[in-house]
Formats: sequence, C-alpha cells, structure tokens
Amino acid sequence: MAAERRNNFNLLRLVLALLVLLSHAPEMQDGDRHRELLTRLFHTLSFGELAVDGFFLLSGYLIVQSWDNAPQALAFLRKRVLRIYPGFVVACLVCVVIVGPLGSEPARYFAALDGGRVALGIATLYGPVTPPVFKGLPYPVVNGALWSIIREFACYLAVLTVGLAGGIRRRRVWLGLTLACLLVYLFASLRLPVASWTLRTLLADHIIRLAMLFGAGGCFYLYRERIRYTPRGALVATGILLPAMWSARWAEPALATAGAYLLLYFALTPRPLLARFNRLPDISYGVYLYGWPVQILLLWYLPPQSPWLLAALATLLVLPLGALSWYCVEWPLLRLKPRGSGGAPAMLTTS
Repeated sequence: MAAERRNNFNLLRLVLALLVLLSHAPEMQDGDRHRELLTRLFHTLSFGELAVDGFFLLSGYLIVQSWDNAPQALAFLRKRVLRIYPGFVVACLVCVVIVGPLGSEPARYFAALDGGRVALGIATLYGPVTPPVFKGLPYPVVNGALWSIIREFACYLAVLTVGLAGGIRRRRVWLGLTLACLLVYLFASLRLPVASWTLRTLLADHIIRLAMLFGAGGCFYLYRERIRYTPRGALVATGILLPAMWSARWAEPALATAGAYLLLYFALTPRPLLARFNRLPDISYGVYLYGWPVQILLLWYLPPQSPWLLAALATLLVLPLGALSWYCVEWPLLRLKPRGSGGAPAMLTTS
C-alpha cells in the first residue's frame, strides 16, 4: 500500500461529513439547537461546528503539506481549484435547477431566477443564489451548508501567500500567524467594549475561528518531527479537551490544540482493520455538498418526523450522491492535476 494510504483521513472525513447531517437534522426542523445532541451535552458547540472544525484542522495539515512538498504557485493553485470548484459548481447547479424548483412553484421560480447572480455566486464560491424557496421552513435555502467553502479556499490562498513569502519554509512565521489568530479569537470572544466592531464581525463570521483551526493543522504538520502520537498523549489530550468543551470561550482553542492532537493521532496511526476502507474513494466532499439539499427536500415532502429518522434517511440517500460526485465529477477532473509536482493525492481535503 502506498505510504500516503497508510492513514485514516478518508474515514475521518466521511465521519465528519455525516456528523454535519446528524447536527442539521434537528436544527433544520426546529430552527434552533434545543435538540442538537452535542449542544445538549456541552451547551457550547454543535456536532456541525465540531465537524467543520475537524475539516479545517485536517485541511490545514494537508494543504500546508502540499505546499511544502511542491512550493510552486501555479501548480498549487491549479490543484486547489480542481479539488474545490468542480464538485461545488455541479452541486450548485443541481441546487439551482432541481432543488429550487422542487421547493417552490416552478414557473414563478424560473421567471424570477437571475442567471447573472447565479453565475457570480458560483464563481465566488458564495453558493447558489435563488428566488425564495421552501417558504415556512426555519431555514428556507437550497443549501445552507456551503458557507464554509469560500472560507476554506481563502485559507488555501493564505497558504499560497505565506508560502511565497517564505513563511512556511520558516515555520516560526506560520506558528506566529496561528498564535495571532488564537489571541484575536480570545480577545474578541471577551466581547469587551474596547473590542472593535471589526473584531466582533470577524468572530461572528467565523473567519478568525476557522483561520485559527486551519493554522493549527498546519503547525502540526510543520512541527511533525517534534510530535509523538501515543495512547498516553491521546489520554492527556482528552483530559484537556473534555472540560474545555463546557466553556464557550475555551472550547475552540482546545479543539485547535488537544482536539487536533486527537484527530491526527487517529488519522496518522495505521490501523489494519481500516486498511480496506481507506482504499475506497473519498466521497466525503459530495456527502457534504448534497447533505443539506437532501435533508431539506425530505422536510418539505414528508410529514413531520423524528430528526434522527430524517438523518438516517438522508444518509441513505446522500451516500450514493457522494459516490456519484466522486466518480462523475471530482475524480475525472482531479486527474488533470499536475503530475510529478508532489502533494498528497490520497489525502485530499474537503469542507
């Protein structure tokens, strides 16, 4: 087995994508999180937030690795575009052309559809822009899960910028930037009057939080020779993370440190029982892209039901869609990636 396959990134990404479905099921029904499982336990983060945090930690590790292995700007950017855009574009078009009309009156929907705004939303990774749909549901949008994609791509561009400036080769620069994001996050989370409107806006828009997590993942890669992943270390990390999860202020920093250690401990420790699974295609991106549309259509067309039944039905439907996205859209275009340019083709990241 190739060295880059002796890891569990594939399984981790799929689990994180399915956690998003589990988290969205009660919230999309209720319009709030009073039945969301992780929120009920810790009263801070949801499983959806935990999953997105995990995606950004893994992404930071793998994308910094990709630049470090092949620090060539055009090749790096081409790989990132080929990874993000094809699946995203097709998912947006499916949402605009199929999901939107199913959640409204088709004739009025298409009459009000603005092709220019649709194209702009897709090109900028904003997401599908449609006329009003799913009226009466708490979240009446065709795909509310795509907000993280543009922020992940912004992190890719940050790697490119810092890499060109030598800040990845000189890893203390990357570490310093990550610590700066952590300090800004902690300062803004105090919500003091002295905290500027700009800082509060950045915090509310998740930019600082996700940059901190992405940067932390990159630090774990850049300092990999100093980090030993052991069962004892995992136990200590768990002891740090669990108490912090009850704190609205410290949960995210704990995830960026102890949580990152646990995630990468599992990802990087070879587990023979999972070897067969990790040879399967990475359908997690497709699962993430189509999870929300499938769930909102189930809510729209089926009578009220248990959110856990909704999550189970959505999972059964979205797994084949994730496979179709991989085989028909993502993998054919990923084969256009530059050859011999380094990187980690079996460790592709997703949001």
